[in-house]
Amino acid sequence: NCQIRERSVFSRKNFFYPVLANGYQISQYDLPLCEHGTISFKVGDQLKTVSITRAHMEEDAGKSNHHGDYTLVNYNRAGIHFLEIVSGPDMTTAAEAAEYARTIRQVVRYLDVCDGNLEEGSMRCDCNVSVKPIGRKEFGTKVEIKNINSFRFVEKAIEYEYRRQVDVVENGGTIFQQTYLWDANKGVTAPMRSKEDAHDYRYFPDPDLTPVMVTRDWIDAARMALPELPKAKLGRFKSQYGLSDEHALLLTLERQTADYYEEVVSAGADPKAAAGWVMNEVLRLVKEKRLDITGISVRPAGLAGIIKAVAAGTVSGQAAKQVFDKMEETGADAQSIIKELGLEQVSDSGVLEAAVKQVIDASPSEVERLKAGDGKLTGYFVGQAMKLTGGKGNPKEISSILRRLLGL
Repeated sequence: NCQIRERSVFSRKNFFYPVLANGYQISQYDLPLCEHGTISFKVGDQLKTVSITRAHMEEDAGKSNHHGDYTLVNYNRAGIHFLEIVSGPDMTTAAEAAEYARTIRQVVRYLDVCDGNLEEGSMRCDCNVSVKPIGRKEFGTKVEIKNINSFRFVEKAIEYEYRRQVDVVENGGTIFQQTYLWDANKGVTAPMRSKEDAHDYRYFPDPDLTPVMVTRDWIDAARMALPELPKAKLGRFKSQYGLSDEHALLLTLERQTADYYEEVVSAGADPKAAAGWVMNEVLRLVKEKRLDITGISVRPAGLAGIIKAVAAGTVSGQAAKQVFDKMEETGADAQSIIKELGLEQVSDSGVLEAAVKQVIDASPSEVERLKAGDGKLTGYFVGQAMKLTGGKGNPKEISSILRRLLGL
């Protein structure tokens, strides 16, 4: 929801630091690419909206690795371009900050512009923290925290820095505008360098780079090319497929998972049954094999075949899991695997009635308790009858026969 500037300019941001080989950093200052947007997300049950102050292009600096009394400088990423997204001062808890960062990551992954991997540095999160007494309008002096490489550490670093600043202020000290590093091993923030104000950087337009011109037609074409974003997809999954908030949220966390689920439904599977299978069996398989969902052998149409076989009574729900694992192993279709493994569900009333009678005859005390109202025992009788049919009996038919034979 940002306003896109049709003309933006690159500037030189001048400061000395070992990771900055040129002595300046190419950035956008007074004319950034994007401004005045918002992003919304939920923290628990509360909807939170954070303003996007600006999003601008910069070149990356190198990276310092500190080792006791010496430092190594890595220039591998120096000069690489990146987009810096600056949020407004609208977050008041560490949990809100972490969820904001997760939401940004989800959006850029949906757009397929970044894998959002904090550990590898393809997405980074610097946190500005300030404190102020309750009732005062003016913000306190901010401290910037760097070297945060997970969302869990976003929360931990902010919580630690908050407590540190409160202790300083309450003991009569002064917070200085500095850059701090998060030490994940010690769980503390430590000062890195003093933090300059904008005028200290002596920004001026880069004389070697022409202005960036973005036409209105280009902006409109880019907007039309955007995929459905997570928030909109979440709402649609709930309304179109009748999913709960929890299930819709889990299925839309990743765009590829959402696409996989919709392909299963499009292939004829019941939406709620498909949700259960994707959330449980498919995501289990993805986690076990450490694969992207596009890398597993069970494709959406194949999973739909399993779900439809269960719905038609061809195979039991338990046996269907065997079919799923075999499908991942061989890539064969559901019906072929069901026949190969002999998993066709038994619905022959004569066979099932004989099995139920055998269980009833062997369980007189359980029969009396069931007749007396202990409904939980129904599962016992169904389970025992299923064992007698080698797991192939139709549990609904077994339950119906049990109720008829016992006059329930």
